[in-house]
Amino acid sequence: MESIADPVVDVVESLGEAGVGALIALETVLPPIPSEVILPFAGFAAAQGRLSLPLVWACATAGSLLGAAVLYWVGAALSYERLYALAGRPWFVLFGQRDLERGFGFFDRHGSVVVLLGRFVPFVRSVVSVPAGMDRMPVPRFLALTALGSGLWNAAFIALGYRLGEDYEVVQEYVSPVSRGVVVLGVLLLGVLAVRRLRQRRRGRADGEGQPSSRQDRHSAA
Repeated sequence: MESIADPVVDVVESLGEAGVGALIALETVLPPIPSEVILPFAGFAAAQGRLSLPLVWACATAGSLLGAAVLYWVGAALSYERLYALAGRPWFVLFGQRDLERGFGFFDRHGSVVVLLGRFVPFVRSVVSVPAGMDRMPVPRFLALTALGSGLWNAAFIALGYRLGEDYEVVQEYVSPVSRGVVVLGVLLLGVLAVRRLRQRRRGRADGEGQPSSRQDRHSAA
């Protein structure tokens, strides 16, 4: 944990509130350092008077929005149709075209809830922006939901660091195993999807998957 926390401390000490925002933006896009490390330390630094508490929260939330916007753009550039075609390739084993249709049908119906609640789940809070972009969720709605969810998440962990003082690392001791567990579950889920898809191909269940349905068709079907 010290090997992860040390670079966080260095960046925050050097760049202040802007460093918190930059780290959160980076964590949102690539998750190299969990926000559960960044935010409590920022709250601790604010409690010591080295950072402004409101500005820490504002920069962290702005960083979340920036990172989410980048992934939204990635999803919009990829597009549903391109992913549909990719899912039909023989070498693509994570999911099939029918799985994709069902998944995006669910997102069409519950996308706002998924984007909002996804901000409270490690790793999910990063990847959830991609389907939002692919589904062309209205940008103002996406940014508002992201700001609300990320703002609440950031406030909670900054407040914990602020209240705990020098014991802010206690947050990491409890939350980091949960974060790692979510990542492990995500990897296991990908493995299960891959095995399931390979079995479907062997049994010929992928036969008959047709042309990509348009976004308009998916919305009318939903």
